[in-house]
Amino acid sequence: MNNLNILLLTILLGLIFADVDAQEDLMNMLEEETGEQTDYTSATFKSTRILNGHSIERMPQGQLDVRIHHRFGQINSGAYELWGLDQANIHLGLEYGITDWLMAGVGRGTYEKTFDGFIKLSPLRQSKGAQNMPVSVSLFASTAVNSLKWSDPERTNYFSSRLSYVFQVLVARKFNQRFSAQITPSLVHKNLVPTELDPNDLFALGFGGRIKLTNRISFNAEYYHVFKSDYLSETIYDPLSIGFDIETGGHVFQLIFTNSLAMIEKGFITETTGQWTKGDIHFGFNLSRVFMLDGK
Repeated sequence: MNNLNILLLTILLGLIFADVDAQEDLMNMLEEETGEQTDYTSATFKSTRILNGHSIERMPQGQLDVRIHHRFGQINSGAYELWGLDQANIHLGLEYGITDWLMAGVGRGTYEKTFDGFIKLSPLRQSKGAQNMPVSVSLFASTAVNSLKWSDPERTNYFSSRLSYVFQVLVARKFNQRFSAQITPSLVHKNLVPTELDPNDLFALGFGGRIKLTNRISFNAEYYHVFKSDYLSETIYDPLSIGFDIETGGHVFQLIFTNSLAMIEKGFITETTGQWTKGDIHFGFNLSRVFMLDGK
């Protein structure tokens, strides 16, 4: 190797090591500027539902959740109805993660033959470290269409009368590896109500929680207090649900006991007519199976 080649090699190695030192200095400067890394909380709840209502969780980008929700009749219906098992009410849904912070879903239920759709976005996520956020927040909006035949087809009926809307703010915190809690301010709007004295808007405040029992089983509870107006043509009660999450790898199975027959927000928040104290309890389940559609 002649002197020229040695000189060129020396210059090249010097540039390489100088570049490495510069990169290390830059990384040190960035670490000094940003401090420690951000540690985001995961699995506040194991499903996009606490039981009946939505949790702050959403589907990751490119994942499709195929959901089957099922509620039997009331347990106090007696042996003739096999304690409610002779009756069935179902809701089928498809829910997709558009991005890691935005999901959308559509569904169809036997309750009032309702078609529904929703979006849920998550602007804030519980974290600690460089960015400290004490809670996770999701925003939820849904529309439901009652497709039952008109009770009076002779009168002028409008499609808009079939529509109802729900808006929610979901705020949750994972306190530790075993306990998570959520609070859910809710507004339900119905375009058509039974009488002119019934309110079109009802407000409710939901509470939900999860206690992890084992690595794959948790106990969940959910309650919505409905702020009832001075006049309601039909007596309704606050929905209360308890149940268990059972995780089996590819899907989450939820066993539920509830006084609500409906499985979408418009129904179970403002149309629950059963009472726990009288045994008006429906046993049911939610079944969730996730498919990866995006190869990333």
